[in-house]
Amino acid sequence: MLFDESSLHKLQQLTLVTTRVRAGALRGERRSLKRGAGLEFADFRDYVPGDDLRRVDWNVYARLDRPYIKLREEEEDLAVHILVDASKSMDWGEGPQHKFAFALHLAAGLGSIALGTGDRISVVMLSEAKHLSASSEVSLRGQQYLLHLLKFLEAQQAAGATNLDAAMHRYLIKPRRPGLVIVISDLLSPHGYQSTLKMLQQRGHEVAIVHVMSPDEVDPPLAGDLKLIDVETGTAQEVSLDSGLRTAYRERVQAWRTEAQVFCRARGVRYLAVETDRAWDEVVLYDMRKAGMVK
Repeated sequence: MLFDESSLHKLQQLTLVTTRVRAGALRGERRSLKRGAGLEFADFRDYVPGDDLRRVDWNVYARLDRPYIKLREEEEDLAVHILVDASKSMDWGEGPQHKFAFALHLAAGLGSIALGTGDRISVVMLSEAKHLSASSEVSLRGQQYLLHLLKFLEAQQAAGATNLDAAMHRYLIKPRRPGLVIVISDLLSPHGYQSTLKMLQQRGHEVAIVHVMSPDEVDPPLAGDLKLIDVETGTAQEVSLDSGLRTAYRERVQAWRTEAQVFCRARGVRYLAVETDRAWDEVVLYDMRKAGMVK
């Protein structure tokens, strides 16, 4: 099981954050920016011919001798798209610091939050090895499907290479309801990811990125003459790793993450860099809350 009863209880207190709630297909527990026929009062407007007389506030009419329509807030569901990088580069680390396992825990936590608030979620594995498989995607709505979500995630494995840009683009080929897209990835894709992020926004999606790395990727505990092999492509590179090269590597990794953060902020994309030595539930409960992804 990806998480226990205690973690589930904490997650049920949270809500995913979106700055613009999209019109939902079904009534949910999320406050909408629209004004309609919900239960909670929002505002008044002037009566115009053709309005439903049942929505006239007759008490106000008696006081002001003018008819006003009572507006109420609607509550709608949100379309939540959780895209998980399932490429071979995510198959790294041991135990709780394993990147793909960590990503699956985050997906389970975010999915649990969305199901608990009546939102519709689609969870998708992004990998060249999985893009033709129906088992790489699931779409659910309702807290009663949490176990189904967990079983789906527990059955996943990281495999193959991933052109992250192309994988996300394939997801967009099928018509998708605009909503909140959360990408969980190490962003280790030679073809980048920026163009599809722009496309997601152009199609009305709000986007957030959770950039997952293991501690030994940020600061590798290596030294000496090494042969480094790309786990996705099999490409090999021989290097002599001394303290100077390690320092240069750490600085480049930090610059790379800063570049991603700057790009995302300029586009209005929420960005959160996390390392897998953090407890996944602390990332959801504290780091994501601080980043404005949940509340």
